[in-house]
Amino acid sequence: MRRKASLILLAFAVFFAALSPLLRWYAFPRLAKIPANQYQDMVLEAKDATLLDYGTMQAKKVPKVTIVQTLKGNVEASDRIEKTAGRDVVVWDSLSYVQGPDGKMVSKLPERYIFDAHSQDPVHATGESVDGDPVTREGIEFKWPFHTEKRDYEYFDAQTRTSAPIHYKGTQTFRGVKVYYFEQTIPWTKVKFPKVMPVQGITAESVAKTGTTRWYTTVRKFWVEPVTGAPVYGEEIHKEELRGGTLLGDRDKVTAFAGHVKMREDYIKHTVALVKSNRTLILLLTSYLPWGFLLLGAALLSLSLYLEARSRRPGDPASTEAAEPEPVNA
Repeated sequence: MRRKASLILLAFAVFFAALSPLLRWYAFPRLAKIPANQYQDMVLEAKDATLLDYGTMQAKKVPKVTIVQTLKGNVEASDRIEKTAGRDVVVWDSLSYVQGPDGKMVSKLPERYIFDAHSQDPVHATGESVDGDPVTREGIEFKWPFHTEKRDYEYFDAQTRTSAPIHYKGTQTFRGVKVYYFEQTIPWTKVKFPKVMPVQGITAESVAKTGTTRWYTTVRKFWVEPVTGAPVYGEEIHKEELRGGTLLGDRDKVTAFAGHVKMREDYIKHTVALVKSNRTLILLLTSYLPWGFLLLGAALLSLSLYLEARSRRPGDPASTEAAEPEPVNA
């Protein structure tokens, strides 16, 4: 009976030992992916910012500029692209909407971002765009890969339509979460005017005819939770200028926007809580369950060997004492 039990335990030990690496190296890469229907929004603020008044063409201080960023998964588009791409694809239709302290639009920048659901690598397909202009992204945008590494990545900048390194600067703790800090600096670069201008009747084409150009620079900062690859916090030191042309009169340049953009507190709390929850799910597949199954397999193997040894132990030896002679009746 002991030997039968030991064989059953041995079978379970082999099963759990084999399941451990399969879960980590086979199941996880296939199960961990960004859902195609994901929707998220975020509100950022730049307090005591500088903003251009297009009515007077003068830069002025304002108490606050608000940026609302939305990401919406386009399931129909991702299904269509997957048929030819041969892999799981996510399509995000995003919008960065900037409004002044009066609630009126300052600018808006729509994007379509197409990427691999597992690796976050860009997927080049029809529709990939920024403000309606076709682009070919290199590197990441919005999200880092699962199990982010301590190294530099190429990060796509929507204003310049180019990619540049975003540098790993060290490991920190943010709101109780271990994070990797990344930073990217985009030097002053001439960029396009947005297709939708804040003043009715003024278009990007009409401004371009005056000879005035738009320039932009930013220092982009992200604090990224490495297991999920999700930023838990972000900032930008953002500056825009209009330079030259008849639109500015006798001035060489004027500030269009300047401010230190930060996530609003309520969105920080929500993002940290969400990332903590997703981190636990990923660790179940990559750490907790694989190591748990491996230790369980080792324990079952030890118990199996113990029972096998007990079943093979010889029985007690027979008695060697001579029996007392019985009397013989006459």
